Amino acid sequence: MKVDLHCHSNVSDGVLPPALVAAHARKGGVDVWALTDHDEVGGTAAARAAAAEQGMRFVAGVEISITWGGETVHIVGLQIDENNAALAQGLEATRSGRDARGREIGVQLAKAGIPGAYEGAMSYVDNPALMSRTHFARFLVQEGYCANIAEVFRKYLSEGKPGYVPHRWASLQDAVGWIRGAGGIAVIAHPGRYRFTPIQQDALFDEFRQLGGSAIEVVTGSHTPDQYPVYAQLANAYGFLASRGTDFHAPGEARVDFAALPPLPGNVTPVWHDWF
Repeated sequence: MKVDLHCHSNVSDGVLPPALVAAHARKGGVDVWALTDHDEVGGTAAARAAAAEQGMRFVAGVEISITWGGETVHIVGLQIDENNAALAQGLEATRSGRDARGREIGVQLAKAGIPGAYEGAMSYVDNPALMSRTHFARFLVQEGYCANIAEVFRKYLSEGKPGYVPHRWASLQDAVGWIRGAGGIAVIAHPGRYRFTPIQQDALFDEFRQLGGSAIEVVTGSHTPDQYPVYAQLANAYGFLASRGTDFHAPGEARVDFAALPPLPGNVTPVWHDWF
């Protein structure tokens, strides 16, 4: 059984609508699929219907942006009730700062010699409340400033670079509380991507566990293969379940597509171990 519990549609910063993401996942052999758009559950109904058409089990999900230790961290919620009022209110509040940040990114990129970036990024998104750095990255690649999205983030959109604009997201307590209040399971997304020291990572994992967090992503398109066993070991050390997902945004953008992502290591307990 191939399970993918982290991917995105054009409802947040993906390229494809939910139905086409579902079709792409199924073509890649996925049997159990979750759509986890950033701070948004508006694609859930379409994704659920498309998963049924494709013969996949569907898991309602979301990826919530938080600020912890001065870094942006992502918390995935799985098996959520997307109609939960407190979750909806929390996500709306989290989204509210995206357009203002996007406009400021445009200003900073203009100062760096890249005019029209905000308008260019907006051509990739219908709703300013869903503006993300990925939309800017696609525009910069389109205009030839960089060869790919990873290069854009490295040169322009990461901390200390010309287009980086910090933003205060939700708290870890908020995100875990919204997810659990909606009947869901909280998962730290791609923990190997954050620039934390071992002591900081330990503090994050401890606080997450105390708040009721249940799992971390072990095998993800945002991890390198040598990180898979590292985070499998850490999942066991902290008593976390293990999750898996491509972090798919668009064909050709991910490090690993649906068909190529390896299974979880055999020494961990999958987050879905008691779902079916």
